[in-house]
Amino acid sequence: MAKSLQDKVIVVTGAGRGIGREIALLCAAEGAKVVVNDPGGASDGSGTSAAPAEEVVEEIRKRGGTAVANFESVAEAIPASKIIKTATDHFGRLDGVVNNAGILRDMIFHKMSVEAFESVIKVHLMGSFYTSHAAARLFREQESGAFVHFTSTSGLVGNFGQANYAAAKLGIVGLSKSIALDMDRFNVRSNCVSPFAWSRMIGTIPTETEAEKARVEKIKQMGPEKIAPVVAYLLGDAAKDVTGQIFAVRMNEIFLMGQSRPLRSVHRGEGWTPQTVAEHGMPALKPSFYKLDRSADVFGWDPI
Repeated sequence: MAKSLQDKVIVVTGAGRGIGREIALLCAAEGAKVVVNDPGGASDGSGTSAAPAEEVVEEIRKRGGTAVANFESVAEAIPASKIIKTATDHFGRLDGVVNNAGILRDMIFHKMSVEAFESVIKVHLMGSFYTSHAAARLFREQESGAFVHFTSTSGLVGNFGQANYAAAKLGIVGLSKSIALDMDRFNVRSNCVSPFAWSRMIGTIPTETEAEKARVEKIKQMGPEKIAPVVAYLLGDAAKDVTGQIFAVRMNEIFLMGQSRPLRSVHRGEGWTPQTVAEHGMPALKPSFYKLDRSADVFGWDPI
């Protein structure tokens, strides 16, 4: 069987562990030359270590693949651009970017520090922008390329204690759609993946109550390797007509997620006052209001 990414050059950020690692391994197995980026920090972004990225590169090479390590942070523009330059310096081109790098600084909103909010935005949202912006010029010149950005149901639906993470992840959806619109004329694609998988970041979920412990045990069944096939597909030529979409992946399930569209409307020919909005407008719209759902409320059945 032909390999879906034969001779393509792929950058995977945050590829030293978890989902990123599995994506890098599968891309290499599918014939890609992979830049394995990871500064090797803790789940909150602190510290550095070359070991995670180097270990993934070594594993790829043992399996007969081609890879090179990069240890830059995505959270600043110049280091992020060096991740992209690593691809062109070593392999002469670039065909795909997977924006997977992330950190968590969970805290209930009124207790969240400015630093905790800004640090998560910088890694997830700004990091996705920095790497994509550096790659976009190459993609435009060669008139081809693919972006896969990682979003989350924390942003798409909602979760407790993750205002920073949710804001970043929903921002990435807007970024991806804009890239898809702006670069479609150059045959450049941009899509989002929202993963359900056990990872080091998910390992920060509290397990104090029996219900929390049971939830975590269910999540542990969802290995990060389940996410990689959809990402590899989106990077390949078979996905040439797939762009501007949001996919959620949970075990063996793939969901096409909705995007904001009007649900219901109400109008008054003479215009509105605050009083008529209260008396007429909101009562007419209220049946279509969204509840204060969390991700677990929407995805309430066991993974398949």
